[in-house]
Amino acid sequence: MQLKFSKMHGLGNDFMVLDLVTQQWDVDQGLVARWADRHTGIGFDQLLVLAPPRDPEADFACRFFNTDGSEAEQCGNGARCIARFANERGLSPKAELKFQTNTGSITARVRDTQFVEVDLGAPILEPSAVPFAPPNESDDQGRYRINAAGVDYSVFPVSMGNPHGVIFVDSVSDTPVADIGPALTGHPAFPEQANIGFCQVIDDSFIRLRVHERGVGETRACGSGACAAVVAAHRLGQVGDKVKVSLPGGKVRVTIERETGHVLLSGPASLVYHGTLELS
Repeated sequence: MQLKFSKMHGLGNDFMVLDLVTQQWDVDQGLVARWADRHTGIGFDQLLVLAPPRDPEADFACRFFNTDGSEAEQCGNGARCIARFANERGLSPKAELKFQTNTGSITARVRDTQFVEVDLGAPILEPSAVPFAPPNESDDQGRYRINAAGVDYSVFPVSMGNPHGVIFVDSVSDTPVADIGPALTGHPAFPEQANIGFCQVIDDSFIRLRVHERGVGETRACGSGACAAVVAAHRLGQVGDKVKVSLPGGKVRVTIERETGHVLLSGPASLVYHGTLELS
């Protein structure tokens, strides 16, 4: 059996994309983990699966899988890539597409040959819905103190359809993300684990960010993490409604709509190549 796939990336956050609208395959999480290996497989941060929707109002269903084979709820960069994929492969003539996910829906707009904008909806701040299990009372700005590896951190929990914890730092370049990230991602306060964003606010329209993703590790970019960081900084009064976010792989723009409270993410989505797998 042959299975066609595509390799794409959004600011170096790279994906294997499978079209299960025109092909048939039952997702095998063991194979996903093998394909994700950068030495013996294809290599990617996440697998994106495009499939027919169950919701008649959606254009497609979209699923996200981490490098360890576990399934994620959301991926901002992945949503941009899969929207461009559906558009360029002729799977839909529409410039605006609605994707059904495991936790709701995403609307994506293919703006031009480079940029795609996705509407990730309104952020979720209620701790139990993130989910986040507060180990103590929050401060007056909605941050909680959690201890990891003997150090106290002030964390702002927020969900963008997937759980995030945002920590504000003086310098992202000096932050040992590889050491701190795993301890915070797997902290008991996050019962389903979380993506941990380390955010440095430069001014009211610009932040720097590094993200340790659950099931993956630090990536060159994290779209939902960029949105979570802007939401946290906005709630703390540190940024305005339109913010440029600089990640190791490049820059995205995040906009908070005052009328709806929705968070919009805009950035590039690039095709690397198409390939074919031989499955026994």
